[in-house]
Amino acid sequence: MTGASGRMHDDEVRTDAALAAALVAAQFPDWAHLPVEPVPSTGTDNAMYRLGPGLSVRMPRIHWAVAPLEREFAWLPRIAPALPFAAPVPLALGAPGEGYPWSWTVCRWIDGVHPVAAAASGADALATDLGRFIVAMRALDPAGAPTTAWPRPLHEEDELVRTNLALLEHELRPVGDDVTDIWEEAMAAPRADRLVWIHGDLSPGNLLVGGGGGGGAPVEPGDQRRGRLVGVLDFSSMGLGDPASDLRAAWNLLPSAARDAFRRAVEADDATWARARGWVLLQALAQLPYYATRNPPLAANARHVIAELVAERRAGRTMPRPL
Repeated sequence: MTGASGRMHDDEVRTDAALAAALVAAQFPDWAHLPVEPVPSTGTDNAMYRLGPGLSVRMPRIHWAVAPLEREFAWLPRIAPALPFAAPVPLALGAPGEGYPWSWTVCRWIDGVHPVAAAASGADALATDLGRFIVAMRALDPAGAPTTAWPRPLHEEDELVRTNLALLEHELRPVGDDVTDIWEEAMAAPRADRLVWIHGDLSPGNLLVGGGGGGGAPVEPGDQRRGRLVGVLDFSSMGLGDPASDLRAAWNLLPSAARDAFRRAVEADDATWARARGWVLLQALAQLPYYATRNPPLAANARHVIAELVAERRAGRTMPRPL
């Protein structure tokens, strides 16, 4: 896991707790007395700092993260009340200052821990929780909603995928044919007939389950929230997109035995499920060469995704249609 000041990009802007504290003190003096601490995270686009017991400071590391953060500030307070799990609603939008060049936000803090990929205990319940969240996102009114990068049909990403396959040729040599077949099947699947609200990045690092941690009081052993979804983070990719995009959690988080429950919860037909494989593969192939040394935990999850997709294919496992 990388600390808030860890370097993810060659041309990123460096931040630290002192800078975050100075920005808060200058622009939001009511919070100036609160302590600021870096938050260890595998996040790639924003540095995070804890601000007292109930708040956090979110600061873009790189220029391309600024517009999504501002979109999140505009939209998350509107949609959060309709969602079944907590979201880090931004309370204030900070301006450039103290040598920092971009907008930044102060958000609500959510206690919890990140789920462990492929953990079997309670996986069906977590799969159902994730399904509830995705269905709630889809039910949001699309009128006037922003769009994301994800509405692009998968075939428009073919060049990027082929480039990354070439970069990873040595590492993927034992499974290269399977990976290529998974991608081609995803591209051949019928496209989405409509765009819906999506979160856009349901990775393990953007999910919180009950179990203590995060600086909050530990959850008691008998607490029914243990292992259940309690919060969803980082809505910077939210907007109208392919409903298959949010199904990536089937492979980047859930063990194979829980995928049936997840697929039923989201009512995914064969075409949507095939496109979902393509979306999660696209993301893994993009992450692995770029973050191999910059963010080893994220690269490890990308390898996990590829291994899960290939194992599923080689097992000849067929997914039942939703009831």
